Amino acid sequence: MRDPMNYVERFCYKHPNFGIKNLMLYITIGNVAFWIMGAINPVLMTYLTFSPYHILHGQVWRLVTFMLYPPSTGILAFIAFYFYYWIGNTLEQYWGTGQFTIYFFTGVILTAIYGFAVYFISGINLSLSATYIYLSMFFSFAVLFPDMQVLLFYCIPIKIKYLAFLDAALFAVAVITTSFPLNMLPVVAVLNFFIFCGGQLWSKRPRRSSKNTVNFRRESQRIRRQQEQKLYNHKCAVCGRTDTDFPELEFRYCSRCQGYHCFCQDHINNHIHFTE
Repeated sequence: MRDPMNYVERFCYKHPNFGIKNLMLYITIGNVAFWIMGAINPVLMTYLTFSPYHILHGQVWRLVTFMLYPPSTGILAFIAFYFYYWIGNTLEQYWGTGQFTIYFFTGVILTAIYGFAVYFISGINLSLSATYIYLSMFFSFAVLFPDMQVLLFYCIPIKIKYLAFLDAALFAVAVITTSFPLNMLPVVAVLNFFIFCGGQLWSKRPRRSSKNTVNFRRESQRIRRQQEQKLYNHKCAVCGRTDTDFPELEFRYCSRCQGYHCFCQDHINNHIHFTE
């Protein structure tokens, strides 16, 4: 089965102006504004979450405001604001504006669909925010940059992948211990993570070792056939597009990356530089 990301990449290539540039900046500004609103009058925060009952009764602004609902409360919320802004901004630089926009709003749409489905089927009115959408962003970041280090509590260096393992464990506990249908919300909200990063997770899965003797002659022939079938000269290190599939695309090498890494015209100035 073809990776869904290939369709997303092709769509973004055909529509280079699609997307909201600096999306996480606007999301973070909304987070801060609503945090201040809640600090002044906490009752106002109850009018911001996603609520199918209230939306169907005229409070349609909830379709937008639940995306901006602060992922945390208290003074430490500003750490969360900066952390998620940094993650979202990095993902936008890595994927491009179009792909990141699709990623974020895929989580929003899936959350809204699930909320309405539960309401229409069971009559349960779920009050939802974008907390798990932000968590899916973190999971994607951890898959793309697993060895990047952050300072936990501003003093303890820790790799992103270990924080992701911890969050995944807490995620699983929440799914198991929370009653249905609320326990399925985290799963639905992070489906965009599996759509965008599932292929990379699958490619990184442990391989079963074979006890059979390797036929070096046959393997060398297989490798030579693969090399002969490599019908391109340039391949983008970000999106994977080649000059064979996209002959009208321009490719360049980045002088700031260590080693020789080729990028298409959409990512030559919009990528994370290779350091090793």
